[in-house]
Amino acid sequence: MKKAFFFIGLFIISHLVHSQWTWQNPLPQGNWLESVSFADASTGYAAGSHGTILKTSDGGSIWSILPCGSNKNLYSVFAIDANTCVAVGDGGIAIKTTDGGANWFTLNTGTTKKLNSVCYPEPNTGYAVGDSGTILKITTNDSSWVQLSGGTYHNLNAVSFVNDTTGYTAGYMGTILKTVNGGDSWIPMFEGGYYFEYHSICALNENTCYIVGDQGIVLKTVNKGLNWTALPCGGNSELTSVFFTDVNTGYVAGSEFGGYLFKTLNGGTTWTCMHSGTNSMASLCFTDANTGFAVGANGSILQSGDAGITWNEHLSGNTDELTSVFFPDQNTGYAVGFYGSILKTTSGGSEWNVLSEGTYNRLESVFFTDVNTGYVAGGYGTILKTIDGGQNWTPVLSGGQEYFESIFFLDDNNGFVGGHEGALFKTTNAGANWTPLPFGFTANIYSLYFIDTRVGFAAGSAVDGTLYKTIDGGINWTRVVDGTAIWLLSVCFPDASTGYAVGWKGNMLKSTDGGDYWSVIESGTTADLMSVTFLDAITGYVAGAMGTSMLTVDGGQTWNALTGGSGSWLNSVFFTDENTGYAVGSNGTIQKTTNGLFVSNQDGRIPVSSFCIYPNPTASKLTVAFNRILTGDVEFSLSDIRGKQVLARNFKQKDKVEMDVSKLPVGVYLVKILSMEGVETLKLVKQ
Repeated sequence: MKKAFFFIGLFIISHLVHSQWTWQNPLPQGNWLESVSFADASTGYAAGSHGTILKTSDGGSIWSILPCGSNKNLYSVFAIDANTCVAVGDGGIAIKTTDGGANWFTLNTGTTKKLNSVCYPEPNTGYAVGDSGTILKITTNDSSWVQLSGGTYHNLNAVSFVNDTTGYTAGYMGTILKTVNGGDSWIPMFEGGYYFEYHSICALNENTCYIVGDQGIVLKTVNKGLNWTALPCGGNSELTSVFFTDVNTGYVAGSEFGGYLFKTLNGGTTWTCMHSGTNSMASLCFTDANTGFAVGANGSILQSGDAGITWNEHLSGNTDELTSVFFPDQNTGYAVGFYGSILKTTSGGSEWNVLSEGTYNRLESVFFTDVNTGYVAGGYGTILKTIDGGQNWTPVLSGGQEYFESIFFLDDNNGFVGGHEGALFKTTNAGANWTPLPFGFTANIYSLYFIDTRVGFAAGSAVDGTLYKTIDGGINWTRVVDGTAIWLLSVCFPDASTGYAVGWKGNMLKSTDGGDYWSVIESGTTADLMSVTFLDAITGYVAGAMGTSMLTVDGGQTWNALTGGSGSWLNSVFFTDENTGYAVGSNGTIQKTTNGLFVSNQDGRIPVSSFCIYPNPTASKLTVAFNRILTGDVEFSLSDIRGKQVLARNFKQKDKVEMDVSKLPVGVYLVKILSMEGVETLKLVKQ
């Protein structure tokens, strides 16, 4: 379905680096935000999916991304003071910073249960709650958490304390618990909400507490929880967060049918809708009677400075799903997607501008033959062409109902477009005319790739097969992969012999004979893979569901996850060279890396001992030099691009090793170093 291409060039790898994807759209980022907390009027933190943590130090005007070292979803954050903050989430993770977010360390929670909420009534006393009735407490700096017994197995979604001893927790199946002795014992409260799930608590003082949840329910107690009154709010909306600035003035956030924010001035008796938007809201808080913040879907950050009367959005950029990205040169790139979206950059992605092309149809594929001349294809027979860098677009195929998924050009004149139910067209005159081709199969074509004007490949659905080949310019097609359960969504050939295809559930195939025979290779993931691109026969990238992005430097034998900050569905990946790449996907996601070549250690640690090889290229002698003496035995191996080992050595206590490679055939080889500190791989060109 999604396409991947590469900008041709010569690549020599000299160092391994840690890949870091940075957000280019939307800004500051597009992951879902689940929680927001302010330490004071200036300093606040927000946390969300895929390890996202944001910080503001100027009262919310500017939000910066803080790398926290984890890609786990974070569901709750609590700012203890301007420098100290704790966040919790999936797998029992709890992370803490004491230096304003510059560094984060993991707290030992002793559980793998999902943690949904955290609060610190005192700087050194914290509580966290989560799935299966999990209740945790910490009472000293940076020590382990202690598990408390709440007497329930229901998921707990929220926790709020008045002081270090008195607090409430609530969650699934109407569960509400209270403690007055610091969590040593918990008392079940309010039996009338059995069918509700509660999501947020605001404990104002010893007497007054508010709880919100499903079906617009707001519960209130003014007598320490002995009695609770139901205060309907927001119709049947799911209420996700509640915050009161005093006993009478409060706010709740809703998540269904867009983002709703309600306000009460009389302790919850009546509520007024203050904001209705497209992004669901998950969490809100106020720093004073007038200044409030709400966060939610797609990275949305709302701010009010007038007690909730008006709300301003800090999230900027296009949020329509993007399906394909293409760069005709290092600086100029195009991305297309839903609702006819076309975006362009001329600054290597520093800035993206929306182009107008006059269609509302979903666009699935983009291809440029030079910086000014390009094509987009999509639904309802849409094929558009520009010759002025996207300023104007002209329909070049109209009147059809075909749904096109992929467009591919070999040169200025020869191009192909394919789509659903075997729709396939060809042009030989730069899109002036399109000739239908007899594909011969009813499968949907999700990706096209041509090696030359005669040899090409189509990847598709599993109705008739999943991969097809033509050797006569698309007139006749042969099924080369017959899979009844595999959908292949992207195919590419870095050279005439070597090809790769990826698809659903982590499926990955490779050919080394020009696409006649394909073998399954292990991708190491079950995520749907939407896009594949290779720079040469051995160096390639894939992208897919839930922010999946991976790299291989050995022709697909091993795949290593590229670290990044996106949990979005990535539909298309494009690299202009071995380090500079772009990925686009759901919620308008555009991300960029400038150090894409990264191989993790086998235990998942980032390599700390870089080595270099020189000269590279070499005709005879090769030197492997380290920046220090590695611990223990070190294994050196040299393999060709097909994975066959051609040279191996073991050594220890050395910072430099020399060897003779003069007898090796000319070509590209992989240099691998295995030590107690991990595995690192470089590429060698033998002349």
